[in-house]
Amino acid sequence: MNNPWWLAIRPKTLSMAVVPVAVGGVIAYVEGGSIEMLHLLVILIAAVLIQVGTNLYNDAGDALRGADTPGRLGPKRAVAEGWLAVRVVQRAAYISFGLALLAGIYLIQVGGVPILLIGLLSIASGLGYTAGRYPIAYTLMGEFFVFLFFGVIAVVGTVWILLESWSVMALWSGSAIGSIAAAVLVVNNYRDIETDQPVGKHTLAVCLGKTATRRLYLLLILLPFVLVVGMGHPQLYPNLLWIELLALPFALYLGWSIYRTPHGRGLNRLLEQTAQLQLLFGGLFMLGVYL
Repeated sequence: MNNPWWLAIRPKTLSMAVVPVAVGGVIAYVEGGSIEMLHLLVILIAAVLIQVGTNLYNDAGDALRGADTPGRLGPKRAVAEGWLAVRVVQRAAYISFGLALLAGIYLIQVGGVPILLIGLLSIASGLGYTAGRYPIAYTLMGEFFVFLFFGVIAVVGTVWILLESWSVMALWSGSAIGSIAAAVLVVNNYRDIETDQPVGKHTLAVCLGKTATRRLYLLLILLPFVLVVGMGHPQLYPNLLWIELLALPFALYLGWSIYRTPHGRGLNRLLEQTAQLQLLFGGLFMLGVYL
């Protein structure tokens, strides 16, 4: 689909917002016996809106800073290609964040001050990812923020809203989901090493170099399978481990692929597949916990 707005919101990345919320919902249902589906739906809407807003603002921000050009190795970007004006895309990002804030007002009434803090930090991180004097995406901290907000905070926050209590299982699973989400960014930054450095985008991949970045990617996609061993008591979740192992061959294939794929546009396929791994891991996790 070639609609510039469709490309700007980056629909293939939206699963990264959906998966941790869905995982948190299943954990809350299993541990609490029941959940309020309206609360879960509003959480999901807010998460997707924040992701859309972040993507739009990133599209405009990278174009302004010269990090995205018509010749970029990654997927085409609406502002860089001249399909949409910077201010129009930024305005759309503000609208998306504003709608997320409205959803957040409802959630704050349910979850209280912790949700207020999570919501404000999430929106601030979305805006600050490519904005400000020191954008997150232009520093070593990009992967950490993705791990935190698309993993730990998203899962733990969802469970908190639905159960009004903390969950150790949510912390474990959020770390696993966040690890794969961070791996998605690692591939993105690994692909762009040679174009990021000249424009002052000092990502973790730029600082580590290609060899160490490949090793980091391998660690991030395999770590969730180590973490799943510690998720809950075997008597409570007897099927979780073996069900999650069904995703291990795919993870090993991706680990092999980053070493075998020539550096360049061919990595776009690996980027998509890494997001698919998170979706597969999250889906199998929900099945394992539910069973």
